[in-house]
Amino acid sequence: MRAGAAKCGEEGVSFCLAQLLRRQAAARPDAPCLSFEGLTLSFKELDARSNRVAQALLASGVNAGDRVAVIARNSPLFYELTFGCAKMGAILVPINWRLSLREITGILTDAQPALVIAGTEQAPLVPERFGQAGRHLDADTHYDGWRDRCAALDPMCPASPETTLLLLYTSGTTGLPKGVEISHRNLSYTERIAREIWGFTVQSVNLVAMPLFHIGGLGYGMMALSQGGHTVLMQQPVPQPVLEAIRRYGVTHAFFVPTVIQSLLAVEGVEAMGLKSLARIIYGAAPISETLLSRAIEVFGCGFNHAYGMTETAGTVVTLQPEDHDPGGEHAGRLRSCGLPLPWVELGLFDPSTAQPVATGAIGEIWIRSGMTMKGYWNKPAETAATLRADGWLRTGDAANQDEQGYVYIRDRFKDMIVSGGENVFPAEVENVISEHRGIAEVAVIGVPHARWGETVKAVVVLRAGAQLSPAELIAFTRERLAHFKCPTSVDILQTLPKSASGKILKRELRAMIVPSAQGAP
Repeated sequence: MRAGAAKCGEEGVSFCLAQLLRRQAAARPDAPCLSFEGLTLSFKELDARSNRVAQALLASGVNAGDRVAVIARNSPLFYELTFGCAKMGAILVPINWRLSLREITGILTDAQPALVIAGTEQAPLVPERFGQAGRHLDADTHYDGWRDRCAALDPMCPASPETTLLLLYTSGTTGLPKGVEISHRNLSYTERIAREIWGFTVQSVNLVAMPLFHIGGLGYGMMALSQGGHTVLMQQPVPQPVLEAIRRYGVTHAFFVPTVIQSLLAVEGVEAMGLKSLARIIYGAAPISETLLSRAIEVFGCGFNHAYGMTETAGTVVTLQPEDHDPGGEHAGRLRSCGLPLPWVELGLFDPSTAQPVATGAIGEIWIRSGMTMKGYWNKPAETAATLRADGWLRTGDAANQDEQGYVYIRDRFKDMIVSGGENVFPAEVENVISEHRGIAEVAVIGVPHARWGETVKAVVVLRAGAQLSPAELIAFTRERLAHFKCPTSVDILQTLPKSASGKILKRELRAMIVPSAQGAP
């Protein structure tokens, strides 16, 4: 702890995440806080459960600064662990359960957690050396007893705003996982975004159906709670149950990726369901067509916010407000924008090769500077320095331009990231796996349009002399080594790949060679 840091329960401390829950538990102890599959916890009950978790972690030998990994589907466990870790000083590592054993092994090897909590379904994803007794806890059969054996006593562990609370892993352009360190200070903006930007109040009911291993799930999932409102948690965004939950609980706010919005609009009779409680739908994580957005505005009849952010910015840093959603109006073109930077966010567009600002209207790389930007990448100083400059600017790798009013328009991804159904896929990671096949001489991975997922992964390969390999065989090879959403849904086998004079594969030319029409569901 740095000199002068206060306990996170002390008067005057600038921020500790646990304070969000402590304050609401004191002010509104019996109000509904979190509902999930028929269970509703009050603020007092969630506060007590997280106290027990904090004590259980300490009793299990977990110390402040240790990592606690969780591999499980959405449940109240994530909230209990997040606040429990905040209260006793551990770092929570939520891991995408859709990843392969190989990928998860890499993450656990890097994070070196003192404890791994995994659902029964996810237990096969825990490598043997992390599955030893005392180091592995079954979330479905042993977690409740483990938690409830301990007293509901808040340990009030000392913490500073710079203390790391979350370690969220994101794949990089090198194909290796990187742990993004999110501090208490980074998450302190959750309360301001909820209150100042997205209109949450004590009466708000927030539907959280996105996975809690993403910042877009766990970070957004704190919005209503921060204001004393009610959070309705779902395991996944299945259309009919989502619509039923909106009606049953009187949901006012929700975050959806465009593919989910599309699936909700496809439900028969959705126009007549009377979802009048909805006040705001936040969308992002992938491009959305103007046609889909216009229909959603018409059917749901509420305000819409486009959210732009990333794990490294601890969530949303740019948003398009409801008043800028005006199909057919004077500023209809703004529907293609992700909006304006938040008041506390400094955004600049720079030439990535010269680090000089670009002119208004010109395309540059988005750089972000604010208290929301990550502390850095866990155990990766070189990667941290390449992304987070000494002057505080975070390089996003995304290409955009701004109009004279400052509205930001995403144009491309400098990092070639593919966004498929709201999941980020980095081509280099897929290319590294495909290159392991002995029949592959060269490979390039690109994103191509997809009718349902927005984008899907395509591999373009050159085979080694004499090799015999079908597209289906190569897809099966990747599915044994990668999460399925990262795997190619199609493979083109070419004689050569287009290259520059220096031998670099020209993906722009490669995309031009590929059939541009949107593919259907695989």
